[in-house]
Amino acid sequence: GAPRERRRRRGRARARTEALLHTLKRSRRVKANDRERNRMHHLNAALDELRSVLPTFPDDTKLTK
Repeated sequence: GAPRERRRRRGRARARTEALLHTLKRSRRVKANDRERNRMHHLNAALDELRSVLPTFPDDTKLTK
């Protein structure tokens, strides 16, 4: 049989250097952390609003999540 030819990668499947991969991973992690922080901020704000409407027994008890 004929020897197989290597196929060139196209588009987003380019080979990347290790330093570039490290930078990309760090950037993605920072963005993911920021999204999670914002998500929790909005969730806690919504729960605070809900707590202000719900009755508590006794009155000085703070509701948990």
